[in-house]
Amino acid sequence: MRDKMWEKINEKFKKYPARIRVAEKMIELGLSLQEDGKIYCGNLKISDKALATAADVDRRAIKSTIEVIQNDPELFDLFNNIMPAGTLLKNIAKKINLGVIEIEVNSENEGMLAIITHIISKKGINIRQAYAEDSEMQEYPLLTLITENPIDGELINEFRKIEGINRVSIY
Repeated sequence: MRDKMWEKINEKFKKYPARIRVAEKMIELGLSLQEDGKIYCGNLKISDKALATAADVDRRAIKSTIEVIQNDPELFDLFNNIMPAGTLLKNIAKKINLGVIEIEVNSENEGMLAIITHIISKKGINIRQAYAEDSEMQEYPLLTLITENPIDGELINEFRKIEGINRVSIY
């Protein structure tokens, strides 16, 4: 489905880089297009100006992107059903005594989340949150894990042994 989604988006917007940026920003932020032709984050309406600023495009690109999506039932179904993922605890983890592990991986590695979480669980560490960037949107996606307790540095060496990991940071 993932590849099909990006193929469809690229096919519809390939001549319009600004529209691609709008669609990517909507997916990145979990913004949906609703029946009323407005863009929402959950039940919060997002202004065209705010989205244009975030996507670094002219406001007209927002309107034209919405029109294209509304006129394509498959795209509309996709964008109508996007949901925001919720709060990522990464930036506040230290303040609330949680651990953060950020792992940069190659975009072609499958099963990386399973391998990494297995190592963490063998140490008896609970994972509160896991967030993986989309490998179709990032050349080197980050996997961010928030753990019940701060992590010590010994895990870095274990993670570095895994093929496809470029960088490991523990906060």
